Amino acid sequence: MIFFPAIDLKDGKCVRLIKGDLNKSTIFDTDPVKRAQSFLEAGSKWIHVVDLNGAFEGKPINRDSVEKIVKNVDINIQLGGGIRDIDTIDFWINLGIRRIVLGTVALKNSKIVELACKKHPNKIAVSIDTRNGMVAVEGWEEQSQIKALDLVKNYENIGLSAIIYTDINRDGVLLGPAIKETINFAKNINIPVIVSGGVSSKEDLIKIKEYENVGISGVISGRAIYDHRLDLKECNALMEKNVKN
Repeated sequence: MIFFPAIDLKDGKCVRLIKGDLNKSTIFDTDPVKRAQSFLEAGSKWIHVVDLNGAFEGKPINRDSVEKIVKNVDINIQLGGGIRDIDTIDFWINLGIRRIVLGTVALKNSKIVELACKKHPNKIAVSIDTRNGMVAVEGWEEQSQIKALDLVKNYENIGLSAIIYTDINRDGVLLGPAIKETINFAKNINIPVIVSGGVSSKEDLIKIKEYENVGISGVISGRAIYDHRLDLKECNALMEKNVKN
């Protein structure tokens, strides 16, 4: 299982939002490269990067910051936010991004997701962001009436590397992840699931780790790291332990 420390970029700075509200952001670092390097030094093999401005505007906005991380930090990057066409996917993959995360486009244009998986095997993930069980898009501003499981069923056999499952109501508020809902989701699909939203303690990680064998492949956390509620070295060590049956 992989622990993904998160870097959410807004106006070139590392921030965290509360329940996805761009107007409720806290700046934690003005140097994303330095922050990514600190994650690498703590033993992280991957980082989860989101272009928050891009998610809301529908196109990459924090491109310079992402490029600087790629060029200066030798770490696998999982990138999402404002990636909604093949040209943008190709650009980021060619730059060196290891995995692209598609969100809004997964709901609105399945053909792009399918084409991306064909062109870039094992490098495409879909982010399923839910509010009260329904998928939200456009930087979480737009609420659909489509259930998360119904959406993912359309993508089970195209070669996705992962599904990132986020409960928006838990994101950035340190209340713990929606474990029951996420595990039920994972049990009903054949794609590895990454848990996101609300992960804030070692106890959360221990609970999630218990379900590795049902398809949970990773955990994303941001605010809890910046607030020092989680020790990154300890998180990486815990996630890499073998599951006890």
